[in-house]
Amino acid sequence: MPQTKIKKTKTNNPTHPMELLLQKSDISNLRKGNEMNAKILTLSKKTVLFDVGAKAHAVLGERELKEITTYLPYLNEGDNVRVRIISEEAREGFPVVSMRTFFEKGKWSILAEKKKNEEDIDVICGDYGKGGVFIDFMGIRGVIPKIQLTGDFLEGPSKLVGQRVKVKVLEVDEVKNRLVVSQKAAVLNISQKELKKRFSKIKLNGTYDALVLGVSEFGIFCDVDGVEGLVHISEISWEKVSNASVYVKRGEIIKVLVAEKNDNDMKLNLSIKRLDHDPWKDVLKKYPKEKEIKGEVVRKERYGYFVRLEPGIEGLVHVSKLTGDENFEIGQEIKVFIERASEKERRMSLILPQTDKPVFYR
Repeated sequence: MPQTKIKKTKTNNPTHPMELLLQKSDISNLRKGNEMNAKILTLSKKTVLFDVGAKAHAVLGERELKEITTYLPYLNEGDNVRVRIISEEAREGFPVVSMRTFFEKGKWSILAEKKKNEEDIDVICGDYGKGGVFIDFMGIRGVIPKIQLTGDFLEGPSKLVGQRVKVKVLEVDEVKNRLVVSQKAAVLNISQKELKKRFSKIKLNGTYDALVLGVSEFGIFCDVDGVEGLVHISEISWEKVSNASVYVKRGEIIKVLVAEKNDNDMKLNLSIKRLDHDPWKDVLKKYPKEKEIKGEVVRKERYGYFVRLEPGIEGLVHVSKLTGDENFEIGQEIKVFIERASEKERRMSLILPQTDKPVFYR
């Protein structure tokens, strides 16, 4: 009896057990709450499509899709970003993902890369405050220091409110949540490499010609051989200065002394007054104790009268040394005696001449 041959079915390209295991593992990763790296396949205002592995695609959630316009200039198809599964199957059968992790963390990576490559970024300007013009970059708050603005904006920073401008990144620190940018560097295309070269050539305590870029309540902003510097209002004159614009005008060339070099941000602290003689030097020889001298009343405070003996030298007649009958006018010339003076503390105590009978004073 002839034997019946059993025909075996041949399986083409059998799946390796390890491959089945990996596929199973990939699919299991597409669970709500899981995070993973995803490649951007399609990028537009209407759709963001990702490759999330396991032969599957995913789409960005509708709520975050409304935010994506802000990030479009900084993303490209093919980029890998961190996403989180928020729905395993929702829109047209695709899993739905969130880019919130990228929105919160990836932006700092973009800033670091832009700083490294010295590339411009677009920012939205907000209010002007003490530190400069506040800006927003993809939700990160930063500042343009006033000295980092070009001429017109340096004089009127409020003109920038609500404007989108190009800037270069000067400082970026995610840990400190710090972002400092320069509008001037973007406009003038200033290279950090070139700036370092210029900065290194400037000598501490050296005297230079400086171009006045602008004036503010802080002092005078200057350009010294292509490097930015500030003459603080306290460094303009040995006398008390309340308005820097009285001393200089924008576009003027002035002499300055480099009082300090800040290597971290490559800025200069400048001084005008240190080019002149310090009136407090040897003050004890010129104004010894009990010397009588005439002076001009320049300020009245709740604690007494300030009297100017010469430009840069003022003394205080303390309220405890007054009888209460005095009513001096600003600008009035009066006689005073030197009670004590300190060159180190740059202070001088004055008393008024005694009248009919001695006046007790401390």
